[in-house]
Amino acid sequence: MKDHVDFVVGQWGRAMPELDASSMKIFGRMLRLMKHLGKEWAEAMAQFGFREGEFDVLATLRRAGEPYCLSPTQLYTSLLITSGAITNRLNRLEQQGLITRIADPDDKRSSLVSLTPRGQARIEQALVVHTETQNALLSNLSDAQRAQLESLLRELLLAFPAEEWDETSPCADNTKTA
Repeated sequence: MKDHVDFVVGQWGRAMPELDASSMKIFGRMLRLMKHLGKEWAEAMAQFGFREGEFDVLATLRRAGEPYCLSPTQLYTSLLITSGAITNRLNRLEQQGLITRIADPDDKRSSLVSLTPRGQARIEQALVVHTETQNALLSNLSDAQRAQLESLLRELLLAFPAEEWDETSPCADNTKTA
C-alpha cells in the first residue's frame, strides 16, 4: 500500500531523476505524522483548555515529584524554550490558578514555580487522556515494532548534543540551578 509520501517522492523521481530524494521518505513521513499527531493531541486536550505549551509546563512540574516545584530556569531549560516564553506561560497559568510562584528559600531574589492543588488535578486528568491518546495512536504497532521505533528515534535524537541527558543534567532533579 502506498501513501502520500510515496506519491511525492515518485513525482520528484520523474521531475528530477538525478536528485536523491530517499531522505524525503523518512522526513516526509515524520512531518506528516507530526501534523496528524498534533491534531489528535489538540482534540484530546481541548477539554482542558490548554494554550500552547501550558500542558508541557504543568507536566514538567508534575513529573518533578513532590513538592512539584521548579525554578523558571529549570522549566525553560527542560522545555527547550526561551526565558520570555516561559514567563508568558507562567503568567497565564498563574492567572488560571494552576501554578503559584513562591520565594526561593535559598535565594530570596529568586522565585520557584509550584503546582497548585487545582493545577495538579488538571494535569493528572490531562495526562491520563494524553497517554490514552498516544497508546491508541500506536495500537497498530506490535510491542516489538514500538521498541524498534523508540530505539531508532532515540538514535536520531542523540545526534543532537543538547539531547544527551544524564542525572547530572540541569533539571534532572528538582533542585534549583544557577
